[in-house]
Amino acid sequence: MSQKPQQANSSDVIKARYEKLDALKEAGRDPFVITTSDRDTLTEAIQNNFEEYENKDVCVSGRILSKRGKGKVSFMDLYDRTGKIQIFAKFDDLGEVDYGFLKKWDIGDIVEVKGFVFKTQMGEVSIHARDVKMLSKSLKPLPEKYHGLKDTDLRYRQRYVDLIMNPEVKDTFVKRSQIISCIRRYLDSQGFMEVETPMLVSNAGGASARPFMTHFNALDEDLKLRISLELYLKRLIVGGLEKVYEIGRVFRNEGVDTRHNPEFMLMELYQAYTDYNGMMDLTENLYRYVAQEVLGTTTITYNGIEMDLGKPFERITMLDAVKKYSGVDFNEIKSDEEAKAAAKEKGIEFEDRHKKGDILNLFFEEFAEEHMIQPTFVMDHPVEISPLTKKKPENPDYVERFEFFMNGWEMANAYSELNDPIDQRERFKAQEELLAQGDEEASTTDEDFLNALEIGMPPTGGIGFGIDRMVMLLTDSAAIRDVLLFPTMKPLDK
Repeated sequence: MSQKPQQANSSDVIKARYEKLDALKEAGRDPFVITTSDRDTLTEAIQNNFEEYENKDVCVSGRILSKRGKGKVSFMDLYDRTGKIQIFAKFDDLGEVDYGFLKKWDIGDIVEVKGFVFKTQMGEVSIHARDVKMLSKSLKPLPEKYHGLKDTDLRYRQRYVDLIMNPEVKDTFVKRSQIISCIRRYLDSQGFMEVETPMLVSNAGGASARPFMTHFNALDEDLKLRISLELYLKRLIVGGLEKVYEIGRVFRNEGVDTRHNPEFMLMELYQAYTDYNGMMDLTENLYRYVAQEVLGTTTITYNGIEMDLGKPFERITMLDAVKKYSGVDFNEIKSDEEAKAAAKEKGIEFEDRHKKGDILNLFFEEFAEEHMIQPTFVMDHPVEISPLTKKKPENPDYVERFEFFMNGWEMANAYSELNDPIDQRERFKAQEELLAQGDEEASTTDEDFLNALEIGMPPTGGIGFGIDRMVMLLTDSAAIRDVLLFPTMKPLDK
C-alpha cells in the first residue's frame, strides 16, 4: 500500500478542506471563532471506570483520527491527551444539518461531542452523540494512518505530527516530565533549594566546552551562553544557602550526534559540608528513586541490555580501570614522556601539550569507557583535567572526582569542590595557558568567582547530571533527539 497517490493529490485534498471551512463559515459555524470547550471528562476516565459512567452524559473534546460507517450511522475515534474513545453518531439523533456537517469531518479535525456513555454490541466503550461541534478545522492531511510518520528527519522537524501519529512518542515525553518531577521531589525532600542562575554570562566557566557567543547591544558587551551551572551555584554556597540545585538549559558549541545536542538539560547540585563520597550516595539513591517511581522497578533494559540500579553501584579508580582494560599501569609511569611513549605503543593519538594526566584520560576513553555498562563510579581523576576539584591529600596528582557511567556513557560528573582560592587561581592560570595554545574548550579566569572563594566557601560536594541521557536510558530511546521535543536540526536548505 503506497502513500504516493495521497501525496500526488495533496493539493486537491487541501483545497477540499479549505472549501469545507468556507462552507462552515457560510453556515455561521466558523470553528476558529470558538474560544473554549465545555469538556468535562477525559477519555481515560471513561475507559477505566465504565460502570461509573454508564448512561451518564459527558462532554469530550479531541482530535478525530479515524472514521467509518455509511449512510445514517457513523463511527469515529476521538483522541485526547489521555487516550481514545469511540464516538457513535446517528442521523436520527443529530438531525439533517448537524449530521450533514459531521459526515464532512476530516481526519485531524478537533471536535467536541456531548452524549451518553454505553457499550456497543461488540463490547467497545463508546459515546452516543447527542450534540457535536467542530472546534478547529485541520487544513492539511495527517500521514496515512497505516504507515504513520516513519521518516525520522521529518518526525523531529514536525514533532507536533509525530506526537499525533505515534503514541509511543508521547509516552516518552510523559515519562520525561515524570522523571524531572521525581528529581525535584527527591531533592526537595532532602532539603535542597531550587534556584535560577544567569544564562547570559561574561565568563562561561564550569566545564570544558566551546561556548556560543552573542552581543548585548544595550551595554555594547560581548556575552556567552552558559556551558555549565557550576560557578554561580558555588557562589550561593558561599552565601550560606548550603544545599542548592538548578535544572536548566546549557549550551555548548559542539557537534550533534546520538548523545549530543548543542542545547541540553543539565541538573547541578551543591551541598556544603560533604564531599564526593556524599555525592556518590546521593546519586545511587536518586537514580533508584526515580526508576522505581517512574518505571515501577529498579531494573531497566536499554537496547536489550539489563542494568540493575537496585544493587550497590561499582566503584573503581580511573587508574585501576585503565590497568584492567588496557594492561597499562600508570602508577609505574613517572613522567609525561613515559606516558607519551605508552600512548604511541598502544596507538593512542595525543597532542604535544598533553601531560601524563591527559594521556591517562585518553587511555580510559579508548580502553575502559565502553566496559562501564552496569552503574559504575569511576573515581580519582588526574588533576590536569579537573581544574575545579580538590586534590587528594595523599596523592596531589589526582583529585576527588568521579564520573558516573551506565551503558558505557558518562551520566554524571561530581567533585569534592575546590575551595582554596590560591590553588584555584593557579588552576585558572593553567587553563589560560591552554587557551593560548589553541584549546578552545579551556576556561578563562573568573575574578568574581575567585573573590567569592576568598570570602570563604565551606567544604562542598557537587554534581552535574545530564537529564537527557538519563531519560534516554529510562525510556529505552536510541538517540538524544528522541527525548528532546525540538532537537537542533540542520536547515532544510543545507
